Amino acid sequence: CHLIHYLKLSHHLILLNYLIWSFDKLTDVSSEDIKIKDAVFDGVKVRVFEPLAKGDESLKRSVVYIHGGGWALASSRTSLYHNLCRIIAESLNAVVVAVEYRLVPEACFPEPYNDVLRATKHFLQPDVLAEYSVDPSRIAISGDSAGGNLAAAVCQQLSKEEDLPIRPKLQALIYPVLQAFDFNTPSYQQNRNMPVLSRYVMISYWIYYVNGNYDLAHELLVNNHTALNVGRALSFRERLNWTSLLPASFKKSYKPVVQSRGTAAIVEQLPGLLDVRAAPLLADNATLARLPRTYMLTCENDVLRDDGAMYAKRLEQAGVPVTLDHFHDCFHGCVIFTVWPVAFSSGVHTRSSYIKWLDENL
Repeated sequence: CHLIHYLKLSHHLILLNYLIWSFDKLTDVSSEDIKIKDAVFDGVKVRVFEPLAKGDESLKRSVVYIHGGGWALASSRTSLYHNLCRIIAESLNAVVVAVEYRLVPEACFPEPYNDVLRATKHFLQPDVLAEYSVDPSRIAISGDSAGGNLAAAVCQQLSKEEDLPIRPKLQALIYPVLQAFDFNTPSYQQNRNMPVLSRYVMISYWIYYVNGNYDLAHELLVNNHTALNVGRALSFRERLNWTSLLPASFKKSYKPVVQSRGTAAIVEQLPGLLDVRAAPLLADNATLARLPRTYMLTCENDVLRDDGAMYAKRLEQAGVPVTLDHFHDCFHGCVIFTVWPVAFSSGVHTRSSYIKWLDENL
């Protein structure tokens, strides 16, 4: 059974990779108003989308954007993300810095996180911001899916660094993956076989990200790694208790899956599963209270819906202004699906809502 699932996953990843890189051969929607160049920020590759000067010398807003892809796929240099970043830059007249963090299997946790943190801190230096004519008080950090995970984790770290003179004004997270504690939240149960991102595929991405063995997939699926006898998991349980954090419309009639006895060795072998740098939803309230105004986009037909909703609720309880932008008829990944041959109205709709919030708050 596990072999069958492994083969299905391998086929899924090969297909996704093929589609993503096939789109790279498509012609991007061009713009004469955006200068695009590649650079290196503290050893990390980035692609900068910079609006051309329009006669005034006023400082511009900026968005640090981190692409999704399960920490294993995609790039801001492929058409789907290239177009998204270009449209963000054009719509907001903002400098967009897309971070090219290293991917699994070349780099597992915490290296992709470290890449994004280094590149972001480099960009936040006053002299670098001045080079790109960026207003230091109007910077957002953003990302989708695994990129939303990295954006949230880096934003938490930046909030803790007392000697950092410049911090993001906003964080904007698009259906982020935020925890590996509970793979039986209502959205994981409801959308377990949903195309684009099934529960098994998301579990597999987690295993590969923390450099684990796929043989552990079933144990994670039934939450054996966070059973009541797993001491390291106890302190985190209330931080993602979906029975109290989710609205009734999300909980429906689903029941929690909590094992009385499980396999404590899993989190000993794979400590990243319970590391807040990999799972930002596990952060304590004091950390959350320091975070900036937040936008959270979630989709009903997505295993990660409840990750975003729980994080939004916890941030709100910590006193952070939060906008939860939920789309009942949308699916995971839709924000980038706006280019032929995957041009969906749901992609245009969600992207427009996300950009509108940035325009009004950044």
